[in-house]
Amino acid sequence: MNIPFSKYHGTGNDFVVIDNRAINWLPSRQQVLLLCDRHFGIGGDGLMLLTEKTGYDFAMTYYNSDGNESTMCGNGGRCMTAFAKKLGLAGKEAFFWAIDGSHEARVAEGGPSDVFHLKMKDTVIGQTYPDGIFLDTGSPHFVTFVNDAANTDVFQKGSTLRNDRRFAPGGTNVDFVEIQSNGLFVRTYERGVENETLSCGTGVTASAIAVASAGNEKTGTYDVATPGGALKVRFVQTGNLFSEIWLEGPAEFVFEGEVKI
Repeated sequence: MNIPFSKYHGTGNDFVVIDNRAINWLPSRQQVLLLCDRHFGIGGDGLMLLTEKTGYDFAMTYYNSDGNESTMCGNGGRCMTAFAKKLGLAGKEAFFWAIDGSHEARVAEGGPSDVFHLKMKDTVIGQTYPDGIFLDTGSPHFVTFVNDAANTDVFQKGSTLRNDRRFAPGGTNVDFVEIQSNGLFVRTYERGVENETLSCGTGVTASAIAVASAGNEKTGTYDVATPGGALKVRFVQTGNLFSEIWLEGPAEFVFEGEVKI
């Protein structure tokens, strides 16, 4: 069976995206692994399937590159919105379903490229530890503050914290946050990829919220740099509750083709 696919990325976080409405394909773990393999497949941090859901413009199913279905992906949500827009399923606004519930997306057109605004789920701080803050922004994240993110050993430290018994049994993503004069610089170790990714949307969101909750800053808007590019996070803070959370950034089409399954 030949399946059409598209490749998208959001600030370097890249995905294989498939319109699954007609084919209703249920991929095996090995198939996801192969498609995401950068040497023997298309290559990507994850695979996303676009499906139908009553009452919504579309639904999104996300698999990590380890082959397993995963939790919410913020960069993936923006890329899926761009894909749906290309298919004619969404215009300047979209309403879709993901594993953590409903999401709203808006597209700001013009300029060198469109900017996609994705509304994230409301969030509260889960647990504060001496070495960081744990919270869930659609995916679990442990946010730890560092003085020099560029020279932090994200792979070694991230893999250790990802499997820390505090976060058993599922583990966690790990974000290393440096507070800079003009915003935040964030690097993320992603579970399911089991490595650093160039950007993580739920991680950037978690990082901005963690900074606000730690009392370092109280603004509701954060410019966030990642190794893959720039994002923006906005929210309303009411005590320990963070609502009206918007993740803003690009969603770029890379190429399309067909793959034999």
